[in-house]
Amino acid sequence: MKAAAHPNTLAVGVVGTGFIGPVHIEALRRLGIHVKGIVGSSAGRAASKTKALHLDTVYDSFEAMIADSDIRVVHITSPNHLHHPQAKAALLAGKHVVCEKPLAMNASESAELVALAKERRLVNAVNFNIRFYPLAHEARARTQRGDLGAPYIIQGSYLQDWLLYPTDWNWRLEPELGGDMRAVADIGSHWLDLMTFITGLRVEAVCADFATFLPTRKKPATPIDTFTAGTSPPGGKMYTATKFVEQPIHTEDYATILLRFAGGARGVVTASQVSAGRKNRLYFEIDGAKASLAWDSETPNELWIGHRDQPNEVLIKDPSLLDPSARQFASYPGGHAEGFPDTFKQLYVAVYRYLEAGNFDALPDFPTFEDGHYELVLGEAILRSARESRWVKI
Repeated sequence: MKAAAHPNTLAVGVVGTGFIGPVHIEALRRLGIHVKGIVGSSAGRAASKTKALHLDTVYDSFEAMIADSDIRVVHITSPNHLHHPQAKAALLAGKHVVCEKPLAMNASESAELVALAKERRLVNAVNFNIRFYPLAHEARARTQRGDLGAPYIIQGSYLQDWLLYPTDWNWRLEPELGGDMRAVADIGSHWLDLMTFITGLRVEAVCADFATFLPTRKKPATPIDTFTAGTSPPGGKMYTATKFVEQPIHTEDYATILLRFAGGARGVVTASQVSAGRKNRLYFEIDGAKASLAWDSETPNELWIGHRDQPNEVLIKDPSLLDPSARQFASYPGGHAEGFPDTFKQLYVAVYRYLEAGNFDALPDFPTFEDGHYELVLGEAILRSARESRWVKI
């Protein structure tokens, strides 16, 4: 991936100064892409992050960022309720957009963004970065070329523990900011997108069970960052606060979803943000008519391959052993591990390669707004199923 010839030929603006915004910035810089500036929820917060990240510009407002003619691409990492209005405004301003998931608060909003991006002929991507572990691409190649035979069972989980205690707090707990679902929208959507990507199969029907184990939580009087380093002292609190407000919780801590896929495959996934010891663990297993595959994000450089009549295998990430479609997203040789930050870099390799090629009629090799819209359609069916305690067709 070649860097831009001059910093202003492909300048990027990033919206959001919390946990994930700087992750985008780091990945872009590793590719030689010029990040001109950021905008945050407050001028002071954005100014401190601009200094810490050694950026050129801090914008007073989102409107000022998209009015900057140097900015050609906007990365949106703000809270969920801002994704739709900010993505829409950026598209109307002629900017290409990379947006964190969920793309919008509902499928009606996401459908509008899909149509607008197509109408304006602008590059659009949703940050389903988990696809870009090299072994996720290898699993896709093996599944879709028939190594497993017809998929029978697609199962797994996405488990975290960062909301285990009543004193754990984040804006995602507030439906007006994060949406009507939490565990499913925040992490379950990654798992569901990954399974669609690997198998090529769409979900036809769902049956979901939700639970909110902590019906009230203690909201701190002052804002806090998500996943801030060093903020998990003994006793479990994610932060230190002296004043709390009791806050009722209306979104799920946990969900298990039965899935019926096109072609007859069956599946099940559990999403949880209250599983002690699981910091960020996505796991899947695909059992087919001839073989199985399993992968665990806690050991992301190993792919388990299961057989009936021969010894099972563990494929260690090594570009020389990977399918070409996976090899292109492995930057380091065998024995050199690649992890979470690298998935952002590899996603942006695909996005910016496509953007620089300039043929927007070509099929993108990265998740687009259409993928983000599909996940919202699927999510709305899952929510309806949980509320009505029944199977719901997509």
